[in-house]
Amino acid sequence: MAGKQAGEAGTVLLVGGGHAHVAVLADWVRRGPPAAARRVLLTPEPALRYSGMVPGWLAGQHAEDEGVVDLGALAARAGAELVLDRFAALDPDARVVTTAAGGRIAFDIASFDTGGEGQGAALLGADPRLLEVRPIGAFVQRLADLRASGQIPARIIVAGGGAGGVEIAFGLRNMADADLRPDVVLVTGAGGLLPGFADRVRRRVATALARQGITVIAAEARFTDGALVADGQSLEPAQLVIAATGSAAPAWVRASGIATDGSGFIAVDAHQRSTSHSHILAAGDAAARTDRPLARSGVHAVFAGPVIAANLRSLLAGEPPRAAYRPRRHSLYLMNTGDGRAIASYGPLVAEGRWVLAWKHRIDKGWIAEYAALARGV
Repeated sequence: MAGKQAGEAGTVLLVGGGHAHVAVLADWVRRGPPAAARRVLLTPEPALRYSGMVPGWLAGQHAEDEGVVDLGALAARAGAELVLDRFAALDPDARVVTTAAGGRIAFDIASFDTGGEGQGAALLGADPRLLEVRPIGAFVQRLADLRASGQIPARIIVAGGGAGGVEIAFGLRNMADADLRPDVVLVTGAGGLLPGFADRVRRRVATALARQGITVIAAEARFTDGALVADGQSLEPAQLVIAATGSAAPAWVRASGIATDGSGFIAVDAHQRSTSHSHILAAGDAAARTDRPLARSGVHAVFAGPVIAANLRSLLAGEPPRAAYRPRRHSLYLMNTGDGRAIASYGPLVAEGRWVLAWKHRIDKGWIAEYAALARGV
């Protein structure tokens, strides 16, 4: 490590409190902190909201305080200093990050799990009715405020035909505390419903959407002269427009000079290590694998977490990283349809029913309970 003698411990910095870094902190709790003089978690929020449970919360299946990991308590148990501030800039060569408040944190090894940036305004245009799904905490707070005030919109447009947009549409259609179920329109974009999924899955989801009266429009939406339009058709009236349009690369990535893929995400190898700076690791929506294409899904960040934990220990010991994340050919998706059922997708396989929702709840709540127990010291 730069500026260190062999065997001398340095500073390890976790930037962002996302799904991967929760697994890193859990590793430090279980196995003891790695041999670093200083361990720091930089994140703007004291808690992580698990995005997989948000559609269920919308439909009244979970309380608002469920699906939350206490990052402060977990960091304390992991022997890490918690810095509550927003990350602003990286100098990968000087090994320094700058926070939004102007603080500077020097590091020897860093890992980034900051998430991406919402791109709704860039794709749809600016409008006061537009609400980005990212960051998920702000999204949940806005909808919680609407529910608490009794001002749930009568007609909501969801832009984005991926699994996230589909689940949000189902959750909104079945929104708890609504006197009348909102009218929901799902505008998928030109790629249509669930691009990349098997035809059997797409048909099953389309049937469920139609059964619940959710209109699907396979076209690009855009604000034009104050109105939301798709394929020349006005989508008005719309009291709320949800942008579930995927993640864009954070602007700071290219500004830092670190290697990126063609879309501006941190370029990483199978070890989740930067292809240009071997002392930097990254996962989640801020990173892109260069050895193989990988869909932007929270499941990959979850599985990448233990890999980053293992490789941080190797780097701190002066050894090359050995752990690698090798995704399976197919990923399991459990899509909550908001009506007491869910749809399971695994490659060409599809299933639907109340038992699938029970399965999803068991997995989600088990994931949260694991970290809650570690944070409490149970």
